[in-house]
Parts: sequence; structure tokens; C-alpha cells
Amino acid sequence: MTEAEWPSPPARSVRPVFDPYADPGEPPRDSPRRYLWWLVRSQPGRILRGALFGSLWMVGLVLPPPLLAEAVDRGLARNDFGALAWWAAALFAVGLFTAWVSIMRHRTMTQVRWDAQFRTVQVVTRQAVRLGAALQHKASAHEAVTIGVGDVRTIGQTLTMTGPGVGGLLAYAVVAVLLLQISAVLALVVLLGVPLLLLIVGPLLVRLQRAQGSYREVQADLTARLGDVVGGLGVLAALGGKEPVAQRFRRRSADLVAEGYRVGRVSSWVEALALGLPGLFAAIVVWLTARMAADGSLTIGQLVAVYGYTAVLAVPVASFLEAAYDLTGGLVAARRVTDFLALDPEGEAGGIRQGPDGQATLHDPVSGVRLTAGGLTALVSARPADAAAVAERLAGFAPGGRWGETPLEQLDKAIVRRRILLADNDAHIFGGTLREVLSGAHKPADDRLGEALHIAAAEDVATALRGLDAPIDAHGRILSGGQRQRVRLARALAADPEVLIAVEPTSALDSHTEARVVERLRTARAGRSTLLVGTSALLLDRADAVIFLVDGQVVAQGSHRELLDGNPAYRALVSRETAGDLE
Repeated sequence: MTEAEWPSPPARSVRPVFDPYADPGEPPRDSPRRYLWWLVRSQPGRILRGALFGSLWMVGLVLPPPLLAEAVDRGLARNDFGALAWWAAALFAVGLFTAWVSIMRHRTMTQVRWDAQFRTVQVVTRQAVRLGAALQHKASAHEAVTIGVGDVRTIGQTLTMTGPGVGGLLAYAVVAVLLLQISAVLALVVLLGVPLLLLIVGPLLVRLQRAQGSYREVQADLTARLGDVVGGLGVLAALGGKEPVAQRFRRRSADLVAEGYRVGRVSSWVEALALGLPGLFAAIVVWLTARMAADGSLTIGQLVAVYGYTAVLAVPVASFLEAAYDLTGGLVAARRVTDFLALDPEGEAGGIRQGPDGQATLHDPVSGVRLTAGGLTALVSARPADAAAVAERLAGFAPGGRWGETPLEQLDKAIVRRRILLADNDAHIFGGTLREVLSGAHKPADDRLGEALHIAAAEDVATALRGLDAPIDAHGRILSGGQRQRVRLARALAADPEVLIAVEPTSALDSHTEARVVERLRTARAGRSTLLVGTSALLLDRADAVIFLVDGQVVAQGSHRELLDGNPAYRALVSRETAGDLE
């Protein structure tokens, strides 16, 4: 039989720990404790298996001391080799069983941890997508990344307490019962000593939670600042502002270091007590046991057993303290997650109304801007932020816009997003093929994508990349600034919205390419509402109407030529921009 004729091995069905494409469910947003409990309830079978294996493991650790005591008293003390061999075999069997249970416990708790991490990442990502453009007004994108990288690991670690924690309670109870058969005094010391240890460490854990919360807030702020600095490094260098920003960043970094030292001081006390107090507790139990063995109250085997119980008891005690420590950090991390999940996008259309039938006028009462249905309108302002704010209100990303006689907030969000598209000049370009970048959530045919590339004068991008299936990295780093801008415009055109609002769609293009793009855009969008935000004379000259903003309010409206002749402020603004382009 040749190698090619060898039978293929049967395919193995691997069940995923957590399906990232399944619905993770709706988590509570009002309490970090409820959020952690929701993660527990989301995987009850796995949690129960973890608790079972954790309990069996802890009990398996408790069994060797009494077996060893029997081997000493029944085998060594009586010189009975058969009894010694039997009890030694029992010890070996218990050791094998405990080793197997330990493997299963670790495997199960790893799955518990992964499920909690993946589920948290998915709900955070879903929330970031739901916030959309409102994310930048509510929280930084870096905060979402920090949650997805750091906080989810802390939350996952917190859920592992459900296994050893339950097992620790059971082992604690078993040791107390076994000690009660030996000495009521020793059993009482154990029953009272472990809760006393937890009461001593408890107040420190409360302080630790507050310190970790403060540290996490400063860390989030510093991360956001770092992202802004990196993203605007070129602008800072051009304006000579690197040194002041660097000084502010150093001061904020020093604040983070100070908060870190504060967390470290409390953590050091917690860890020191977590290691020292069980040792002190063990010393007290050993001293009492030695005194009882010296006066004949305990046999040699019982003395060995109590020593073993004392050593084993350190495991559940350490599990209790570790669980309390993990829970403290988990509550801080869960608080960041629930705060993020509780964010509501301002101005998101969330009603049930479907919107006007056919074309209707978009109106921004705040500024007085009215977008004529079916025409190409240009919006110009000396302050780009004012024009961008108008665009956000007209697109329903900020409250205030009206479509016909209806406020956009009262319309169905999905309907508004499908019919009105806001295309920002700095909109993110996701990694993928050129086809995927242009398609977005839609599945337009290749001829539609080719038409969008033609209107945006971006055919050369597809040619240079050698087709629609060529890969593009995140942010479109392989593209030039002008190519990225044309790809963004082509993506908006491929969606074919009823109303297109494009902010600075041609600012990075040379005059010849810009004229070609605006002319093609005018022809392709004939009969549909289009608003172009910018100050380019080429763009303004080809618009059906130009709206001029001053301090966020409409002061003039008309054709480009009419405003040049009748409004000195408009003429000065456009002339300055044109002179800048010529320079």
C-alpha cells in the first residue's frame, strides 16, 4: 500500500470551551458583584464540576494523615508487616486518585477562567460597537482595550475561587471532624482559628480594594493620554508642543507610580499575613499536640496525623485568603466592565418609528442648517469642530437633529443608520482584503465596488494592490494619506445611502483629483441628498448650495459665487484656504 492509499485518520470533534460567535447573553450593568455572579450562572455545569473536583482534591489531601496514622499504629508500632503494606497501598491509591483529581480540577478551572474571559471580551466588544461614534465622547477606545487585555484576566482568575473555595470549606470541615475524634481542644482551635485569620485580613482587603480602584482609574487615564500622544505625535512636533505634553505625562506617570506604591504597601501586608498567620496557627496546633503527646493523651500515630492535618490545613487556609484577594481585584475589574457596559450613546436613535417616506429635509435646529432633499449641499465653517458637530446631529449621533418633522432620537436606530451615513475623514480602516474594507456590513457586487472606486477616483488603489482580494492592514498603513481618504469615500459610496454626509472627503487630494472626485460625486448622487463638509473652493463651487457657519450658527446661504460676492467673511475664509492650497 502506497502512502497515498493510507486511510485517513477519523476526524476528531473538538468541543470548544466557549463559542465566540454564540450570544454571550445580557449581563447586569448595575453591580460588579452581580456581574461576577452572572459569569458564574453562565456556566453552571462547569462550575459544579470544578467545585466537585476541587472538593475531591481537598479531601484527597486530608486522607493521607489518618491513613499514615493507621500505618504507624497498626503496622510499625505492632511490627505487623501485612498491616503496614495494606495501609501503604491505601496511601498509594489515594495519592494516584488525588493526582488524577488535581489534573481534572486544573483543567476544569482553566475552562471556567477562559469562559469568563471570552464572555467578558465579547460583551465589551459588543458594547463598543453599540456605542459606535459616541464611544469617543463617553470613553476612550484605549479604555476598552485595557479592559479587554488586563481586567478580563483578573475577572477570569476570580472565578477560579469557585473550585478551591468550595473544596477548602469541605476540607476544613473534614479536618475539624477528624480532629474532634482525636481531641476536642484541637478541633476547637481549628474551628475558631481559621475564621479569626480571615477576620484579621478582612479590613486590609477592603483597603486593598479602594487602593486598586484608584490605581485602575489613574491607569485608564494615563493609557488614554498615551494613545492620544502617540496618535498626535506629528501634530505635536509641528506645533512645538511635545515638551509640555511630555511634562504633563511625566506628572501623571508619577501619580500612577504613587498609586502603585499604595497598592503595593497594602498588598505586602495582605501577603505577609497570608503567609505568616497560617504558620503561626500551625505552630500553635503543633505545640498543643506535642504537649498532649508528651503527657500520653495522644498516640504516636495520632501525633503524626495531627502534624499532617496541620500541614494540609494550610492549603484550604491559603485558598481562603487567595480567594479573598482575588475577589477584591475581581470586584475592581468588574466595576470597570459594568461602568463601560452602562454607557448609553447620546443621541442614538432608539425609537420604533421608521422615518419619513421618500426624501425629507434634514434639519439641525441648534445651528439652523437645513439639508435640501435631493441636492448637493456644502457646509463651510472657520472652525471645523462646529461643522463636525452639525454633521453628528444631522446623522443622529448627537441629539438635536430632525428628519422632516420627527426628531432623529424617535426613529429606529437601524433605519437611521441604513438611510443616513456619516463618513468621517479619519474613519477607521479595518484590516482585510480591499473587497472586505469596501463592503463593510453590506455585500455589494463587484461592479458596484468598481463604480464606487471610480467615483472616488480610487481605481489606481485597486490596480496598485492587484485587485479587490489584495490584503490591507489595519488603519491602511500601506496606503498614502490620499489613498486612504479615497478608500474611505469609496466605502461610503458602496453603501449607497439615501443621505450621505461626508466630512472633509477631499482634503488630502491634489486639485486635479479633487475636481474629478467632486464632479463624479455630483453626477452619481444626483437626486439624492448629499452634504459635503469642507472649505475647498473646488468643492464649494460645484455644490448646489453652500451654508456658511459662524460660531456654530448659519449666517449665510447661497451659491458659492453669491457668497463670494456678498459675504466678506466667507470670501476671506475661502481665499485663505485657497492661498494655503497654492502654497
